Amino acid sequence: MTSRRGSHSPAGFGKSLPERGLLLLVLLVLLEGSVLPLGAAGSPDTSHHTKAGNSAGNGTGNVTHKKAFPVLSLDYHHIQTPFEISLWVLLASLMKLGFHLIPRLSGIVPESCLLIVVGLMVGGLIKLAGEEVPPVLDSQFFFLCLLPPIILDAGYFLPIRPFMENLGTILIFAVIGTLWNAFFIGGLLYAVCQIQPANPSNLHQLELLPCLLFGSIVSAVDPVAVLAVFEEIHINELLHILVFGESLLNDAVTVVLYHLFEEFSEVGTVTVLDCVLGIISFLVVACGGVLVGAIYGILAAFTSRFTSHTRVIEPLFVFVYSYMAYLSAEMFHLSGIMALIACGAVMRPYVEANISHKSHTTIKYFLKMWSSVSETLIFIFLGVATVDGKHDWNWTFVTVTVILCLVARVIGVVGLTYMINKFRIVKLTTKDQFIIAYGGLRGAIAFSLGFLLKKELFPLREMFLTAIITVIFFTVFVQGMTIKPLVELLAVKKKQEAKRSINEEIHTQFLDHLLTGIEDICGHYGHHHWKDKLNRFNKKYVKKCLIAGERSKEPQLIAFYHKLEMKQAIELVESGGGVKMPSAMPSTVSMQPYTCNNEH
Repeated sequence: MTSRRGSHSPAGFGKSLPERGLLLLVLLVLLEGSVLPLGAAGSPDTSHHTKAGNSAGNGTGNVTHKKAFPVLSLDYHHIQTPFEISLWVLLASLMKLGFHLIPRLSGIVPESCLLIVVGLMVGGLIKLAGEEVPPVLDSQFFFLCLLPPIILDAGYFLPIRPFMENLGTILIFAVIGTLWNAFFIGGLLYAVCQIQPANPSNLHQLELLPCLLFGSIVSAVDPVAVLAVFEEIHINELLHILVFGESLLNDAVTVVLYHLFEEFSEVGTVTVLDCVLGIISFLVVACGGVLVGAIYGILAAFTSRFTSHTRVIEPLFVFVYSYMAYLSAEMFHLSGIMALIACGAVMRPYVEANISHKSHTTIKYFLKMWSSVSETLIFIFLGVATVDGKHDWNWTFVTVTVILCLVARVIGVVGLTYMINKFRIVKLTTKDQFIIAYGGLRGAIAFSLGFLLKKELFPLREMFLTAIITVIFFTVFVQGMTIKPLVELLAVKKKQEAKRSINEEIHTQFLDHLLTGIEDICGHYGHHHWKDKLNRFNKKYVKKCLIAGERSKEPQLIAFYHKLEMKQAIELVESGGGVKMPSAMPSTVSMQPYTCNNEH
């Protein structure tokens, strides 16, 4: 009917329906001054109607003009917060992209250094424009939004075997080393502040407890800074897991010392009971964080048993349960970092056995993307906050702080390694000790803890913050930029990018069983014995509850074989070789043991 009418219409009007609609829209725009305000398009201006009614009631009879229909309007405040967040994320992503597009620059300057410089430039431009710099690195925003993705990524993909094999060494560095650094830096800093009483200065106002609190803030190694630098230099697995493991586990010590000295500074007195309660508090914070994370990890694994019909929400359970573990730990002032590490490490083997391969890929890449953006934003925000913050520069305090941080780290690592090497089979060499001491980088966690200090309790808060920022910049710029040339100069062993084979897995399991049998024969119940007991309990009870279907009864070697098969198939398809390869050809994974035997 429509086409028939169009054929008999005059010239110029024989147009299709979309063209008529477009013409009508143009006419409406041109005549927008006379169009009545429509309720569906926007709310009518009721103020004119009210005024008209009032004037009519008063008998004045004034004619009022109706408000024109709003064709285009600007309301930035309505979308300000999400728009600015998107801009920051876009800036971080572009900076990361640009950094890796310049290989010569990325080979000299660590990414974290460049991002801090970008933050300094952005903060400086905002200041030059006369605008107020937004409070980007707020402590609540940092601890609740930016830090969890990085720690979850580290915990979920944590290499469990090397971590557990070196757990004793990591705990000694994390607990005893952090305590040593905190008391050494705080005590000597207090002593330096009391020098020259004849020349009064604001440093003489500092008491011992605030100095110890400051020492506990700057003593902890930062996991974000360590990850950013150590992943670029490709250090060997032993040194990486020692320094990174220390940076993760010293969070419990830092949290306890921070709250302990903050409470003591408020009260002003310390008793023996307070020291005992502080030790108990450390155990509660550390073990409580691990327990909370393990509970949520088991819940996530159990939930993943029933997701076979709704694969699309499988990654969501991993993220939500992990974040709930972090928030629950923070709610009780436990270690949120240890809760996230425990949650990721506990749930991963069971969740990966239940979820689909697409969900596994989603989890992997989303975690990597999320943690990478958060890490980038942290360093940019650190630069912006440095420009924006109020600073109180004191040459003596800042210089002594930097020197004491370096001296305390070196003495602590050398002294603890001397004791550790008496019990280790694989000794830590002098080169290893140097890299461990030199890799003790500080980062945004120290800045955020310093930012949380109350001005009324700590009058020299700005001086503390300035010294903390100086320590962070010194460790990230000086140590972070020179550690790669030093690793090459000292010929420190680097990470070997070798893929594990079925042959290697068979020999590893064989050695584990052999060492367990030797321990049983000797009557010495070492860690191999308890590891075997734990594996048997896991296979007999835990797997049946947390893994669905026949995969709960699948031997570890077969599960590893299936994982290698899937990984190799994906690599083959991505490389474009899947079309050319005959379907009857056996997998190279299954042929690896035979090729290895033939070579020998």
